[in-house]
Amino acid sequence: MAARNITRSFFAKTRSEGAGATVRRCLGGSSTLDPFLLCDIFEVTPPAGFPDHPHRGFETVTYLLEGAIAHEDFGGNKGLIGPGDVQWMTAGRGIVHAEMPASNMPSRGIQLWINLSREHKMIEPAYQDLKDYDIPRAKPEPGIEVKIIAGESFGVKSSVFTRTPTMIMDFKLEKGKKIIQKIPKDHQGFIYVLNGIGYFGGNQFKGEEHSALFLDDNGDHISVEAKDGDLRFVLFTGKPLKEPIVNYGPFVMNSEEEIFQTMFDYDKNTNGFERAKNWRSSIANGVTELL
Repeated sequence: MAARNITRSFFAKTRSEGAGATVRRCLGGSSTLDPFLLCDIFEVTPPAGFPDHPHRGFETVTYLLEGAIAHEDFGGNKGLIGPGDVQWMTAGRGIVHAEMPASNMPSRGIQLWINLSREHKMIEPAYQDLKDYDIPRAKPEPGIEVKIIAGESFGVKSSVFTRTPTMIMDFKLEKGKKIIQKIPKDHQGFIYVLNGIGYFGGNQFKGEEHSALFLDDNGDHISVEAKDGDLRFVLFTGKPLKEPIVNYGPFVMNSEEEIFQTMFDYDKNTNGFERAKNWRSSIANGVTELL
């Protein structure tokens, strides 16, 4: 087996996003990693949040680390994302929704945008909601736990259906532990270090808290060691779509013409955005009950 190396890294600084939220951005804008479009580690406390906004052409994955987030969309779907829960939302041809904190304490989590292929960009919106207790774990030995949001680790598989082949895993290693995680050879990937210090890849690259680490494309596994103390990190890998990407804010399509059409559809409440007309979420207007 050939080990992957870490080719580059950077410290994800805090920045403002949404309505008063704070994020640490690993990916976004012109800096993408096919099929991943954006990755934010967010923190939000009322009255800040992410009020009513649209999406088209991709999927959003929200993984909450602590706190609570209320969600509501123009189709009448409502829900609460609690600590450890995952919401996998396929925006497809169009959705308008809001995401607002539902706790007086800070709510912290990860939001990942995954591109959809040309054939899936205009499918109907859909959700996969996973409670923390329903997400499988692998415990290959004492002191190591892998929470498998998407993909497979040590023979344990996630139930999530990934239209774009994807792996997302939350690793916890106690001091002195080492792990080797298999990665499909045709996947690209990156790592975000949540807590601690680890040594990643065949080149034993030192990664610290709040650092984003990017894997090379050669090899079928990544090795990680927690030499200096307990370590927690999230691994993201995906199969590149190798299609043109044209994005305009919350819309991601394959051409400028499709972006212009999307803007027209949203403005005129048509072709997937019909239910957006006169819709306003209740959670972005002070109705959310705090836990």
